Amino acid sequence: MSIYNNYINGEWVPSETGQLFESKNPANVNEVVGVVQKSNENDVNKAFESAKEAQKKWARLSGPARGELLLKASNILESRLDDIALTMTKEMGKTLPEAKGETARGVAILRYYAGEGSRSIGDNIPSSDADALMITTRVPLGVVGVITPWNFPVAIPIWKMAPALVYGNTVVLKPAIETAVTAAKVVECFHEAGFPPGVINLITGSGAVIGDAMVENEHINAVTFTGSNTVGKHIGRKAFDRGVKYQLEMGGKNPVIVADDADLKLAVEATISGGLRSTGQKCTATSRVIVHEAVYSQFKELLLEEVAKITVGDGAESNIWMGPCANESQLNTVLSYIEIGKEEGATLLYGGNKVEKGGYFVEPTVFEGVLPTMRIAREEIFGPVLALMKVSSMEEAITLANDSDFGLSASIFTTNIQKMLEFIREMDAGLIRINSESAGVELQAPFGGMKQSSSHSREQGRAAIEFFTSIKTVFVK
Repeated sequence: MSIYNNYINGEWVPSETGQLFESKNPANVNEVVGVVQKSNENDVNKAFESAKEAQKKWARLSGPARGELLLKASNILESRLDDIALTMTKEMGKTLPEAKGETARGVAILRYYAGEGSRSIGDNIPSSDADALMITTRVPLGVVGVITPWNFPVAIPIWKMAPALVYGNTVVLKPAIETAVTAAKVVECFHEAGFPPGVINLITGSGAVIGDAMVENEHINAVTFTGSNTVGKHIGRKAFDRGVKYQLEMGGKNPVIVADDADLKLAVEATISGGLRSTGQKCTATSRVIVHEAVYSQFKELLLEEVAKITVGDGAESNIWMGPCANESQLNTVLSYIEIGKEEGATLLYGGNKVEKGGYFVEPTVFEGVLPTMRIAREEIFGPVLALMKVSSMEEAITLANDSDFGLSASIFTTNIQKMLEFIREMDAGLIRINSESAGVELQAPFGGMKQSSSHSREQGRAAIEFFTSIKTVFVK
């Protein structure tokens, strides 16, 4: 059993608490994947002091030089793809093909931002003074706190860290403790790529302890967070009170609309993939399935036929389509929402039971007769639960889709251009998908939500520069 330390100032060091956390395999709760540190505020302070000390020198490096280090890290990550992917599967349960795909995406993100080091960071603006030069440039914020969840333990930390680093910031990463072994293996890639001491720091431990200590640290200049609404708003309030720039991505209750002219086979495939792959543990996962009454019966029949084919079990096995919930708490949350759905009067069409296989398994679950006032139609479950809702018109479908506190992603299946355009225009979501599943983010495109799904900033792609830098206007006479 391997013990993984914190990474501070270029060295792997244990927490001063002496306390450890066993990361267990949710598919086999008797298997310990690794042991990580349960750190405290003093550990956090050391990490931020290290990041503060390193930041000015790091920022003075040229953008291409910083990009070159990201490129080296990408090559090392690629060489360790199989090991890191298997660790991810064992720590949080997603199937091995999904874990390999996510790790490969991490490689691609690093390479994208390696190139960003050589791209423009300013503009030449005409001045009213003909004898003057006026330009803008972008400067790093300083030290960035990165707080990430367990559902994408490679992609999310990297899509936050890579732009922060290439634009000249230093980083303190706090991953979800459930996937801290995976995070440590990712940070090892940065270490071996030759990043200077203090530029990247890793602290593991309780979110309640580490998260607050990070936002309250005197050296923090910005915090980027992905996780629940409750925690995100708490982080945001603390950051606002201290004048710390903050970025929050906090989930969704994502709809798919199946129009009366949809390709039903495609719609069923995408609904299952978008809603049930990764055990529904994606912030962009399909949750509400809004189907036109003219095709409802046919769609439902096809959907149930395909859901019945899903194999549930250990994601490391080759014949498994859906793995376990990431931890016992998440399993209990999913099971409780299934009971809530029954109590509220929704009809359980399929699944709804715990699967007794020595881990945190639950059957893929489908409800119908779901009303917009029901909790399973309004609250994020973060599990493999689909809620079918019948409508009689496109207008009703869009109104129902927008009837949510969230606005992260939404998709529609239709062959009618006018319906596509109406959906694009009227849908209150940051990510709009046409004839494709709701769960899908491309690294070169901006990502973020509306309403309660985010703090309205955007991650990934060129848009990341907006959060991780400040504009400096320069006037030369």
